[in-house]
Amino acid sequence: MTSLPEPSALPSSPVDLLVVGAGVVGLAHAVEAHLRGLSVAVVERDAFAVGASVRNFGHICTTAQDGTALAYALAARERWLWLAEKAGFTALECGTVVVARRPDELTVLEEFAAVRGPDQVVLLDRAGVATHLPAHDSAVVGGAYLPLDLRVDPREVIPAVSGWLAEQGVPITWRTNVLAVEPGLVRTTRGDVRAARTVVAVGHDVDRLLPEVADDAGLTRCRLQMLQVAVPKEVRVRPGVLTGLSLLRYRGFASLPAAERVRARVERESPELADAVVNLMFTQRPDGDIVLGDTHHYAPTHEPFGDEALAELVLREGSRLLGVPGLRVRKRWHGVYASAPADFLDREVADGVRVVSVTSGIGMTTAHGLAGAVLDALI
Repeated sequence: MTSLPEPSALPSSPVDLLVVGAGVVGLAHAVEAHLRGLSVAVVERDAFAVGASVRNFGHICTTAQDGTALAYALAARERWLWLAEKAGFTALECGTVVVARRPDELTVLEEFAAVRGPDQVVLLDRAGVATHLPAHDSAVVGGAYLPLDLRVDPREVIPAVSGWLAEQGVPITWRTNVLAVEPGLVRTTRGDVRAARTVVAVGHDVDRLLPEVADDAGLTRCRLQMLQVAVPKEVRVRPGVLTGLSLLRYRGFASLPAAERVRARVERESPELADAVVNLMFTQRPDGDIVLGDTHHYAPTHEPFGDEALAELVLREGSRLLGVPGLRVRKRWHGVYASAPADFLDREVADGVRVVSVTSGIGMTTAHGLAGAVLDALI
């Protein structure tokens, strides 16, 4: 049974920054503010982190980003490595392998390598892929290794970071709902907090507190089908693993001319994958199980009923990728994150009050870089 952290009392004196939300985005802002010497407090509605911040792959997918997201991701990479040492969790500098199973996918990776250079992208032949992914689809034609990418265990790091903040004197008041946010004042179910500045980092629930902001940003909810599956003990894969379908998800790949040919071929040959917006990828957990996913469905509110056909689709593709006849499911869940046309929502809604959300499914990858930019603007 999960050991629940004790909720700290709300600060009785005004603080420099109040953070609403103790997911990865909220904690990133709390860390950054603390390191800048600000007095900080955090309020969180749940008893412990249960949202997108712990339901993901733990894949710090630095290299596949583009533009502002890439700048945030590179800054976040350094913060993750620093925090791992300070907060006592593991951040693996293991990179990512992108597996190409069709020539058009390999062409995208060749274009990507030409743009980014050998420090970020190392092209692999079939044998090179096998050194990282011993069990794989016989159709593999090559791939790429992205050495800058990291891996963490999200179920470990979110409690570790919140615990480290508490040790630094940053109070986190769990099981506390925010009712209203005003300049200099936040009203909660445990009382009022006075704060010179406030960051609202509640993920996809922006529409619960500030519906006009959510509507203006075009924010909705993306629901993912995720699985934890057992694999043979001899299957050990250190890096994160992406596939040709991932080339359609991440802007660093998807913006390249060759990616459109991959998209057209997938829509023509495998419409069920296109309809479910499948991004076939996985990471291996410390216990040896694989976190496998994922599908994407967009709606303001999702029905509570899971569709087993989506799980079967992910299992089918995962089995093919690993070259095994089948995979045994240990756990299954839906991830839910905020989605909008832009990668990030960063909006000043009142004097000293900013609403911040990563609206593209790359919160673990970019949050610590985003936090620095938000605090630069806020302070």
